[in-house]
Amino acid sequence: MTDSVPGPPLAVGFVLLQRFTLLPFAAFVDCLRLAADEGDRSRQLRCHWAFMTGGAQEVTSSCGATTACQPFRDPGEFDYIVVIGGVLERGETRDEAALDYLREAASRDVPLVGVCTGVFSLIQAGLMKGRRCCISWYHHRDLVSRFPEIDPVADRLFIDDGDRLTCAGGIASADLAAYLVERHLGRAWAKKSLHIMLIDEAREGAHPQPQPVVFEKVTDRVVRRAITIVEQHLGEMISVDELARRVGTSRRNIERKFREELGVGPQKFARDLRLRYGLWLLSYTGKSVTDIGERCGFADTAHFSRLFRETFQITPTDARKRAGELQAELADPFFLHIDPKPGLAT
Repeated sequence: MTDSVPGPPLAVGFVLLQRFTLLPFAAFVDCLRLAADEGDRSRQLRCHWAFMTGGAQEVTSSCGATTACQPFRDPGEFDYIVVIGGVLERGETRDEAALDYLREAASRDVPLVGVCTGVFSLIQAGLMKGRRCCISWYHHRDLVSRFPEIDPVADRLFIDDGDRLTCAGGIASADLAAYLVERHLGRAWAKKSLHIMLIDEAREGAHPQPQPVVFEKVTDRVVRRAITIVEQHLGEMISVDELARRVGTSRRNIERKFREELGVGPQKFARDLRLRYGLWLLSYTGKSVTDIGERCGFADTAHFSRLFRETFQITPTDARKRAGELQAELADPFFLHIDPKPGLAT
C-alpha cells in the first residue's frame, strides 16, 4: 500500500442530528479514517469526510460528547450523505434545516444513508416512499407507530436500495462503511480498517441482527460467551463440540455449566433460541413460514412448524395473527420455559 490515491477518493458528508448516537457515528467515520491513509495516520487521502449541521456550530451526542460541525455544504461535493439519528423524543421531532438539505441532496442524485434513527429523517423528508427501510429491532415499534405507511425491515444489518441505504446502527455502521469502502477503494482497504478496529471481517447486509435474547443474569463467563456465539449464528446449527471448542472448554464442561445456569443443555438452548428467533420474525416481518424456517436453520417447514408448536403451544400461522399479544413474551428472555437455577428468574 502506498500514499498514492488509486482513483477519486470516497467523500462522505455526515449530517449529525441533536442527541445523535455516538457508536454508529464513530464506527462509520473510523472505518473511513483508517481506510484513508497508511496505518493510523488519519490523513484524508483516500477518504474525505465532513461533519455538518444546521445552525449550531457543534452537536451534542446522546452521551453528552460534542462534535464540532460546519454549515451544510454543497451536497454535490459528496459521494454519500449520511444522516446519524439520535434519541427519539416523545412525539415526532423534526430538524427542518436537515430535512431541506436531504431533499436538496436527493434532487441532485446524491445517495442518502440513514443510520440508526437517521432513517426517521429520510422518511420525514418524504424520501422513502416505496423504498425498503432497515431499522434496529429496538426501534421497530417506534417506526411502525409513527410511520404506518412504511414497511421496515428489522432482521438484517443494512439495506442497499440504490441511492437509499439504511442501517440498523450500532456496530453495524462499521459493516456498512466497510461495504462502501470496498465498493470505492477495494477490499484490501476495507479489511485494513476492520482489522485495526479488531473486527474479524465485514458482515453482509443480510446478516441477521442479534435479537433481544441476552440473559443478563447469567453469571458464568463460559455460558455467556457461548450464548453470544449462538445468537450470532441463529441461521445455522452449531454442534456442542464446536461450541465448546470456540469458547475454549470441553463438551462435558459446557454441558454441565449450561445445566447449572439454565437448567437445559446447550443443544436444546440453541434450538429454543432459534425457535424464539422464528417467533420474532413471524411477529415483525412479512416473510413466509417456509422462509423463516430456513432462516432459523431448520431442515424443512414441517420440522420447524412441529417444534414451534411443541415449544409455544401455537402454530406459526396463529402466532403471526397474535403478534400483538405476544409482544410482552418476546421481551421476556425466560419465556421459553427454561428452568433457570434457583433465584435466577424474576
